[in-house]
Amino acid sequence: MVAPNQTMVTEFILQGFTENPRLQALFFSLLLLLFIMALAGNALIIAAIHVSNGLHLPMYFFLANLAILDIICTSSILPKVLENLISVKKTISYGGCMNQMFFFTWSLSSELVLFTAMAYDRYMAICQPLHYSKMMSKTVCVGLAAFVWSSGGLNSLTLTSLVLTLSFCGPNFIPHFFCEIPPVLLLSCTPTYWINILSITADMFLAGLNFFLTIVSYSFIIASIMKIRTREGKKRAFSTCSSHLTVVTLYYSTVLYTYILPVLGTLGSMDKLVSVLYTVLTPTLNPLIYTLRNKDVKVALKKLFPFPLP
Repeated sequence: MVAPNQTMVTEFILQGFTENPRLQALFFSLLLLLFIMALAGNALIIAAIHVSNGLHLPMYFFLANLAILDIICTSSILPKVLENLISVKKTISYGGCMNQMFFFTWSLSSELVLFTAMAYDRYMAICQPLHYSKMMSKTVCVGLAAFVWSSGGLNSLTLTSLVLTLSFCGPNFIPHFFCEIPPVLLLSCTPTYWINILSITADMFLAGLNFFLTIVSYSFIIASIMKIRTREGKKRAFSTCSSHLTVVTLYYSTVLYTYILPVLGTLGSMDKLVSVLYTVLTPTLNPLIYTLRNKDVKVALKKLFPFPLP
C-alpha cells in the first residue's frame, strides 16, 4: 500500500550510454544510421516478397513476418533513445514506458516462437520433402503465423498488465537506455516477488522451449543433409537454412545471456552492449544475412529499382 504522502511517479529517467557530449553525438549518428538501415532493409524485404510471385513460399512468408517484428522492435526503442541522446532531460513518461515495454516484449517473444516455426519449415522441406506442400500449405502457414503473433502478444500483455498493477512512488531512475521489465520492477514500491517469478518463468519457458525445439529440428536437418551423397546436393540443401541458422545463433546467444544467465539486478555496461545487439544490430543485420546468399531475394529486390543493383 502506498502511503498518502507519497507522490506517484509520472515519468522515469533513463540512463544514457555516456555523459560525454562528443560521444553522445557519435552514438546518435551511429544509432540513427542503424535505425534507418533496419527500417529500410526490412521494408525492402517485405516489398520484395510481396511483389515477386517466386517468393510466395512458406520460407519467405515467415521471413516477411520476421521483418515486421524487427521493425516493431526497433521502432519501439530507438526513437526515444535518439531523442534522449540530444536532450538535456533524458526522461520517458509512465505511459510511454509501459507502451515501450509492451511492444518490445511482444516483438521479442514473437520472434522466439517464429524462429521455431521457421526451423519447422526447413525441417519439412529437407527431411520430409514429399509431404512438404501438404504440411506447409497456406492454411498451415497462416495458422502458424497467427500462433506466433498471439502467443507473443499474450505473453507481453500478461507481463505488462502485472507491471501496471504496481505502484511507483520512490526512485524513478532506470539504469538502462529503454524500459525493460527487470530494471523497472526494481523501482516498484509494492512487492514484486511473484511478478519476478512469473517473468523469469515466462522468459525461461519461451526461450528455453523454443531453443530446444529449434535445436531438435536442426539436428534432424543436419542428419538428413549428411545422408545426401553428392557434395553439391549437401551444399544446396544447407544453403536453404544457413541464413536462418546464422540469425538464430546470433539472436539466442544475446537473449539467453540477457534473460536466462543473469540474476535480476542492476545492468552493467556489458548488459547494455548485449541489449544493443538484439534491439538494434540484429534487426539491421537480418535483411543483409537473408539477402547476401539468396539469389531469389536479390532478383526480387532488383525488380523494385529502375536502376541496376550490384
